[in-house]
Amino acid sequence: MNQIAPKSRRSLLKTATAVAGAVAGSTLPSLASAAPAGQGVEIIKIVSSLPLTGPSYGQSISVVNAIRLAIEEAGRKVGNFVIEYEALDDATAAAAKWMAEKEAENANKALNDPDTMVYIGTMNSGAAKVSIPILNQANLVMISPANTYPGLTKPGKGEANEPDVYYPSGVRNYTRVVPADDLQGAVGANWAKKLGAKTAYVIDDTELYGKGIADVFVASADKIGMKVVGRSGIDGKASDYRAVATNVRALKPDVVYFGGISDNNAAKVLKDLRDGGFEGNFIGPDGIFDTTFLKTAGDAAEGVYCTFGGVAVSSYEGSAKEFAEKYKAAYHADPEAYAIYGYEAAKVALAAIAAAGVKDRTKIRDAVFATKDYKGILGTWGFDANGDTSVTTMSVSIAKRLDDGTLSWEKVEILTAG
Repeated sequence: MNQIAPKSRRSLLKTATAVAGAVAGSTLPSLASAAPAGQGVEIIKIVSSLPLTGPSYGQSISVVNAIRLAIEEAGRKVGNFVIEYEALDDATAAAAKWMAEKEAENANKALNDPDTMVYIGTMNSGAAKVSIPILNQANLVMISPANTYPGLTKPGKGEANEPDVYYPSGVRNYTRVVPADDLQGAVGANWAKKLGAKTAYVIDDTELYGKGIADVFVASADKIGMKVVGRSGIDGKASDYRAVATNVRALKPDVVYFGGISDNNAAKVLKDLRDGGFEGNFIGPDGIFDTTFLKTAGDAAEGVYCTFGGVAVSSYEGSAKEFAEKYKAAYHADPEAYAIYGYEAAKVALAAIAAAGVKDRTKIRDAVFATKDYKGILGTWGFDANGDTSVTTMSVSIAKRLDDGTLSWEKVEILTAG
């Protein structure tokens, strides 16, 4: 439902103000030219880097569309600048997921393009580890619509050398419009306890995001008196997870917490757990908060809980609901969960370009970091000195079967993480 084109070979057509880049699976209409050629207009380019090949396509293309919508609403201009947008794919066909070498290629392409002033990305926190230091050397600002690993920005929340290792210049160039996992992992553990869980089994996909949020869940569970009876790290490309299911069945936990993303076989993990006899609650983070997980897991997904740094699309109100309606009118599909964050990231980028008033990476970066009391679609918020958002709204959703038989993420409760 959320994919706007068939999964055949796809490309994004580049014009002076178009989406561009090799994107396997669909052809998107390009943005119309904002000014006739030959008039000496000056271009400022916004680039995004997201996984547009493989299972993450639906989520990522929804973010791309939302960015385009924000630029369209601005008339593809800020002051005297024409805004060009290029959507890059950091996934490969062979891996069907983001890859470090592709992310590095995208970051270097942006760095070496003198027109590029803003880099919107990444979807995956591991990819951000690759691109942040590359772009940092050129003062090229990043605005992530989806990264949640705390160590990218917060001292004492990750490895010993984090986050300073990502900022060789000594000056921050990375921001994100979503709350980090040190909030979300704790919400997941508290929700498990609210469901009555006294014991938990934790599974993670061993990637930066998945392992990181699973670590937070484990630490939070310990603090609230919930016992973690077992933990497994999985290969996201394995053919089955029957051995893990056997462990879970033997230990009989009240809840299984999965730290990871849909791309790394989250649905297969769930199905094997159910086939292996696990009947308890299954909770995941925003890495599975997409229609891909629901469609792939099928009946096994019904009743799964998911935490998210925001609310389900079905629960949007006010300006968020207006955004969803505009999105559907433009793309004939509902936005995925992260589309609204892509839209907000683009709006912040456009506002920073306007505030800077010049085509200068350092000044635009500083203008992004100066975002305070910003009245956006996510409410009134701002970035702190680390580049983190002041938004702390979290939600829990459940995979619920609708009247038409399809599964949808539906809000259960809205929380404020502290």
